[in-house]
Amino acid sequence: MSRLDSAIRRLQAQRVCLDWAVAEIAARPGPVLELGLGNGRTYDHLRDRLPGWEIFVFERQVAAHPDCIPEDRYLFEGDIRDSLPSALAPLRGRAVMAHCDIGTGDTALTAVLSAFIGPALAPLLAPGAVVVADQALTIPGCRPVPLPDRVNPGRYHLFRLDEA
Repeated sequence: MSRLDSAIRRLQAQRVCLDWAVAEIAARPGPVLELGLGNGRTYDHLRDRLPGWEIFVFERQVAAHPDCIPEDRYLFEGDIRDSLPSALAPLRGRAVMAHCDIGTGDTALTAVLSAFIGPALAPLLAPGAVVVADQALTIPGCRPVPLPDRVNPGRYHLFRLDEA
């Protein structure tokens, strides 16, 4: 498969999983987390699907399209190992959804980030929260959720935090 075809399939899987997650949380109040802003495509998609919702973004260094940069009060900028723990006070146990797009292209670095993010993300999640991720994560209290029919296993990952 060409790299272009692979990228298209990844983006299609991402959209299908995000739309599934949005439908799952539509009736639940609470903020949404976006880990990895990149150029802002998925953040913009979430804003479109969840108008008026609080979407908190975590990004090492913002380089997104100008129309896809959140207001400062919704942006945690810097190394995720510092910014994610800094969100504990305002967001602990409140997030109903998180999207983690943390793949770097460097397998070793991505593995280190994935190992950190699972345990660091868990305290921010509300009971029943859903997590959409480009990487397999180990999130305490979460269980994997079957992927929608149009998504190949391993292409994207879904998790749900058990209800309290």
